[in-house]
Amino acid sequence: MQSFSDLGLSQPILEAIETMGFITPTPIQEKVIPSLLVNARDLIALAQTGTGKTAAFGLPLIQQINPDLAHTQALVLAPTRELCMQITSDLKSYARRIPSIKIVAVYGGAGIMEQMRTIRNGVQIVVATPGRLIDLIGRKAVNLNTISYVVLDEADEMLNMGFQEDLDEILKSTPAEKLTWLFSATMPAEIRRISKKYMSNPFEVQIGTANTSNENIEHQYFVVPSREKYAALKRIVDFTPDIYGIIFCRTKAETQQIAETLIKDGYNADSLHGDLQQAQRDKVMRAFKSRTLQLLVATDVAARGIDVNDVSHIINLHLPDDMDFYTHRSGRTARAGKTGISMVLIDDRDISKIRQLEKKIQTKFERKKVPTGLQVCEQQLLALIKRVHGVTVNEKEMSPFMPSVMEEFKDLSKEEVIKRFASIEFNRFLDYYRGARDLNIQERTSSYRDRDYEANSSQIGQRMFINLGKMDELTEEKLLGIIRQATQLKGKEIMNLKLKGAYSFFYVEDQHMNPVVHAFKGASYRGRRIRVEVQNENEERRDKKPHRKGQSFSKPKERNRY
Repeated sequence: MQSFSDLGLSQPILEAIETMGFITPTPIQEKVIPSLLVNARDLIALAQTGTGKTAAFGLPLIQQINPDLAHTQALVLAPTRELCMQITSDLKSYARRIPSIKIVAVYGGAGIMEQMRTIRNGVQIVVATPGRLIDLIGRKAVNLNTISYVVLDEADEMLNMGFQEDLDEILKSTPAEKLTWLFSATMPAEIRRISKKYMSNPFEVQIGTANTSNENIEHQYFVVPSREKYAALKRIVDFTPDIYGIIFCRTKAETQQIAETLIKDGYNADSLHGDLQQAQRDKVMRAFKSRTLQLLVATDVAARGIDVNDVSHIINLHLPDDMDFYTHRSGRTARAGKTGISMVLIDDRDISKIRQLEKKIQTKFERKKVPTGLQVCEQQLLALIKRVHGVTVNEKEMSPFMPSVMEEFKDLSKEEVIKRFASIEFNRFLDYYRGARDLNIQERTSSYRDRDYEANSSQIGQRMFINLGKMDELTEEKLLGIIRQATQLKGKEIMNLKLKGAYSFFYVEDQHMNPVVHAFKGASYRGRRIRVEVQNENEERRDKKPHRKGQSFSKPKERNRY
């Protein structure tokens, strides 16, 4: 096995990463770092979240920056402010022995004037979210003409979050003569489009199989009634006393509600979502990283950039509408070669989605039972015993009190003392779970909703994609109104409208296909460009459900969402 000194890194960088505890490179670091140091070529690197991608591009980037030149030499783009801040922190750590290298993070939610002043004072590396960088370009506060390196980190997520147009605008503002390094967990068609348009003969590195899950993650699902999901969540958490996990919710409102209810019920939890002020988000993340928090309840967008190596569990209260999001959610655990568990709570109507997900990520999901009340009590009792075994006894400080303690226990046998101490914790859970009902429901092979969809999808007509959905605070009726207004079609001519999270599908007769696409040219909703596309027959056959493999879905841009 190689060491970092075998990869061609300079002595100042080796000294810096040694103080960070880096011992041996991960597979992607072994493959990428020497190539980037030696080959002046573009790069496409595919690897799951948590495999060490930041160091894979960050270490060679730091080494190739000229600290004697004060102008901006490298641009790193990340989808969210959390990831932007994390990358910046890592790059500064890698460059700690080269103090003349200046690095700045620019992202929404922080003072833009301070970011502009820092850039004017001279920085070699700018780490940015697309939305804030577009603002700076518009203010002529950043000069990308001097860029020699562009890094697109979590490229698939930037596309999924609706930054396709921003990426095009940013990349067009950079010199033709530059190196582009693209890192992604999945390989949708839009990544290929970017590589063909903006990259020159890139070499590709792939760790594992594209679109598959980290093999160190155990995937589980629980089938429970929708109304019992919170009760099932509590029981799973109680059954896992040492859990250190992230709970994913669909919306900001649900995230806040779940976190508040958990806190009210005595759990060590807090929320992370886009409605929080930056200072609040930073406080929550500090608490989670220091393990002051045991449970972090988060939305997909807010959780991007969480870089914590010891997360034991990911709990999905719902399957995401875009299945690629599941890969990124589960990638928050089993980082840096460790193991982890990703759980999904579903009702029996979503079992078919689990089967689709298994095929997509080429991983088997194990169906698990929500623990019974007695099983929870047993686990809690065993956890108490484990804590007793592991507790550190301060002999010096305890000794003055021991005569009084022993006097109190003189009429109790050893067995009685053990029983009574164990009962302090055991009784609390026994009282709560006494007579607890079974939260599991029997699995059905097929649901009425799935059969109904398959029957309807065979209707005559053309399937259309539109990048508006529930995340835009739309109902089916509101979206239908938008389509009718733009196309002048009658309601009955717009068939089988299916509203999803970040996008939707509907059918029109063949003769309306091109006019519908043309009707939305240049149209926008709440300042975001509307995109309507035809889903061809092959794509429809590959995906019975309303999800297109490899499709990037435009969602509200960062500066609007935060």
